[in-house]
Amino acid sequence: MKLLCISNGHGEDGIAVRILKQLRSLPGAPALAALPIVGEGRAYEKAGIALQGPTQAMPSGGFIYMDRYQLWRDLRGGLVGLTLAQLKTARQWAQSGGKILAVGDIVPLAIAWQSGADYFFIGTAKSEYYLRNEAGRLPGRPPLEGWSGSVYVPWERWLMAHPRCRGAFVRDQLTADLLQKRGVPACYPGNPMMDDLDTSADRLAQLTAIVAPADSVLTLALLPGSRAPEAFDNWQRMVGAIAAVMESFGDRQVRLLAALAPSLNLAAFKDVLLDAGWLPGPGEYPTFYRGNGVVVLTTNAFAECLHLADAALATAGTATEQAVGLGKPVVTFPGPGPQFTYAFAEAQSRLLGPSIILLNQPGEAGAALQACLADGPRLQRIAENGRRRMGLPGAAGAIAKALHQHYGTSAYSAATDWAL
Repeated sequence: MKLLCISNGHGEDGIAVRILKQLRSLPGAPALAALPIVGEGRAYEKAGIALQGPTQAMPSGGFIYMDRYQLWRDLRGGLVGLTLAQLKTARQWAQSGGKILAVGDIVPLAIAWQSGADYFFIGTAKSEYYLRNEAGRLPGRPPLEGWSGSVYVPWERWLMAHPRCRGAFVRDQLTADLLQKRGVPACYPGNPMMDDLDTSADRLAQLTAIVAPADSVLTLALLPGSRAPEAFDNWQRMVGAIAAVMESFGDRQVRLLAALAPSLNLAAFKDVLLDAGWLPGPGEYPTFYRGNGVVVLTTNAFAECLHLADAALATAGTATEQAVGLGKPVVTFPGPGPQFTYAFAEAQSRLLGPSIILLNQPGEAGAALQACLADGPRLQRIAENGRRRMGLPGAAGAIAKALHQHYGTSAYSAATDWAL
């Protein structure tokens, strides 16, 4: 048996890879291939998973839903031809007897359905938290938002409840409960984003040794995003937020751990710090000092930065969600985009609830963090909220087991066996 994973975004590729790694470790695992419909599938290639069909990096980076101009750029860049070729690839896969795992939103879900194959769906893009929380509908939302009674519209629910859809896994229990009430056998095994956040003792030691004593240190993770050139623009705004934080916490040493994507140009981040008056210093990682602050630039210590942090400053998607899942308060502030615009940041604040402190300007970060970190009950609520909305580690393995079992039984009954 063989399984084709169709995903539509950098974050979705990462989620898929976590699951496929777990799946191929099981006895009798299927042969695996991937069809990334956004980008070039580097995450799959790095994991040793073969690519099937054409791939192409589009000008928008996958954010066509945020800006009509971005869609126009992608259309001019060959989006129609690429999509037709990918639809053909999925149909050929089904005709050869293969199965499909769709990861993301309705686009890979629809491609899986039109292929004619049996398919699984992992819904990463939608959550009922965008519309409501456990207490009910969020105030101030447009009347027609969620008009069908769910964040998933009827045609999405139809695709998820289709006989060839052997399992639908969603990103939180609130969403699973509501879908089940509407006839969709959805499961919530946890969120694969929270897997693979293990730390290295050596890297932890290197990062904690930079300043001392520990009890006088405020540690913040800096998460500017993973895509150039937006990450560089975000970084410039973040350096302004850092200055406000250092002023508000003038009686403490402020340790700032920047978790940067390895694909980004480190020199550009260094130049922004130098232009802002930061001075380079010694350290296992590039380290800069100014006043009561020290900035450390890392490209291989993402999990360590998150675990050590008391809070985070973020202009990112997946990384922000992972920080929230670890119980951290996260300060965000929108930029020009194309990803982390005000619309994206506002939607993210609804998705992640009280864990997010959404500001209009980076300069407000110091006062906002000071108020949050001084409020013990609020921090406890933030920690509980993160666990509830993002789940505990282990979801990738649970989904992989359900995929492995479904050929002898239905995915939903297999999934509920280990979910109960």
